[in-house]
Amino acid sequence: MEQPDTESITIFLLMLQNQICDALTAIDGRAVFQEDCWQRGSGRGRTRVLRQGKVFEQAGVNFSHVHGNSLPASITTHRLELVGRAYQAMGVSLVMHPENPYVPTSHANIRFFIAEKPGLAPAWWFGGGFDLTPFYGFIEDAIHWHRTAQAVCRPFGVDVYPRYKRWCDNYFFLKHRNEARGIGGLFFDNLTTPNFAQAFSFSRAVGQGYLDAYLPIVERRKFHPWGERERQFQLYRRGRYVEFNLIWDCGTLFGLQTDGRTESILISMPPLARWEYHYEPDPDSPEAVLYRDFLPVRDWLKD
Repeated sequence: MEQPDTESITIFLLMLQNQICDALTAIDGRAVFQEDCWQRGSGRGRTRVLRQGKVFEQAGVNFSHVHGNSLPASITTHRLELVGRAYQAMGVSLVMHPENPYVPTSHANIRFFIAEKPGLAPAWWFGGGFDLTPFYGFIEDAIHWHRTAQAVCRPFGVDVYPRYKRWCDNYFFLKHRNEARGIGGLFFDNLTTPNFAQAFSFSRAVGQGYLDAYLPIVERRKFHPWGERERQFQLYRRGRYVEFNLIWDCGTLFGLQTDGRTESILISMPPLARWEYHYEPDPDSPEAVLYRDFLPVRDWLKD
């Protein structure tokens, strides 16, 4: 397997973090990102957090570059050939938690791994994607989100979007609830083909496509009026976000298993959330529409 250009990947990831933070600061219009650069035995990072903005109650955009002598079980359980290899992992990961319940939460990340052992060719791969978690769904927003995802994938093959959309639908699913986290988007992992240059190019396209997918939705919804009813439903659905991140998310598990910086790993958590025993929305209410029309997997580009 060819030797990847890790320096170019690092440069791109830092640039992507800057680009996303600048765009989100501009659309928020009030708060700015606070930066926390950190270094520890297992690596370094640059955590940026925006809080109590005009649009975003909390937003985190993190860069990290960590390394270790052996990959954790969250990786090797499914890839036994990597047991005992030293590794590097670098990436940008972000989660947006808007205050207005009509603006959806969003998540994106681009990551790169390389695992090495003397006498063996390095094993490397890219992963990442972006997904959307609305509380009150709008058909035009869902179509725009998936149309942008399709446009990102199109230069790399007509089969790429449907494959990675399906992977996203399957991954961001709360198995213990039998319920999707949101309306999906793109998710890919273990990407090495057809070569390093193409895999890196696709990963760059996904990272840069996130703003094209998300910002128009934020612009359309950020001034939508809302009240206590919508706020309470948003906080309830945020509880599902917490459940997924702490139970099923591989990135959270990887960070904790590699002695990562906990404050940076858990910046994906919403600042406020709530749980309610056996909640069921009123039939045909706006809350029920989310469960009926948006959370079930569907082909948004046929609507």
